[in-house]
Amino acid sequence: MSKILITCAITGSIHTPSMSPYLPVTADEITEHALGAAEAGAAILHLHARDPETGQPSASSDHFKAFLPRIKQASDAVLNISTGGSAVMTLEDRLAAPKMAEPEMCSLNMGTMNFALYPAAERITEWKHDWEKPFLENSDDLVFKNTPRDMAQILTELGQQRGARFEFECYDVSHLYMLKHFVDRGLVRAPLFIQFVFGVLGGIGPDPENLTHMKLIADKLFGDSYMFSVLAAGRHQMPLITMGAAMGGHVRVGLEDSLMISRGQLAKTNAEQVSKIRRIVEDLGREVASPDEARLMLDLKGADRTAI
Repeated sequence: MSKILITCAITGSIHTPSMSPYLPVTADEITEHALGAAEAGAAILHLHARDPETGQPSASSDHFKAFLPRIKQASDAVLNISTGGSAVMTLEDRLAAPKMAEPEMCSLNMGTMNFALYPAAERITEWKHDWEKPFLENSDDLVFKNTPRDMAQILTELGQQRGARFEFECYDVSHLYMLKHFVDRGLVRAPLFIQFVFGVLGGIGPDPENLTHMKLIADKLFGDSYMFSVLAAGRHQMPLITMGAAMGGHVRVGLEDSLMISRGQLAKTNAEQVSKIRRIVEDLGREVASPDEARLMLDLKGADRTAI
């Protein structure tokens, strides 16, 4: 098998500060967690920003500028900036930071979908900030908008114009067919890096059968022109990504996807999750790829061609 890419999603926009005291919020915390994850073996760092005062997901370029140069200066990891941001942000808000930073990689959500977080509100009894509870509860009427026009704009402005490559986030089988549509239109070229996303309420469920089916359809649509990675939400994280690694895929961990390191135990750092999955995949006989090897595998433009 090829070397395995470990992606670490540092903070995301799903979890709220009341869910874990270890969720990185400030620029110092995001930087520390990111560098720790890279040191532990993550070749790719998937990055969101937060308001340092409230912990609220942020699209502010200033909030990204507070940690991006520091991470780049102290690490050779591939920096991957989300274009998903948060489902409550406009597309223009979501694109502001990646257009400013011109990173090597961006994430790209491959379909409009329900993105239901409201069950999480039932498990919290004490809230740190006023925004958290309504943010979660109101997701029962939330549509995460990613239309073909939105995707074409992202592929053009960040891909064709700024040279970014993409982590194509596919939350369902239909998203694979949408990706194939953009390949056929000539807006996407191989090698493709497809992130299978399991366990978000509104997307495909975290069943092993769904992982094998997603790979079956991706093989049918893309042949040998793609690589797949697996992420799974919450308690499904480690079991499903381990299965993906055994199937020859790559893996994603991080506090964006799960706050836990084991059953009933919060992860104190992103590096804990990276270290855990690294032990697992190396026991499976996989060799972890370095950032420079990731750049070759994904045909990235190189850190020297980014704006930040």
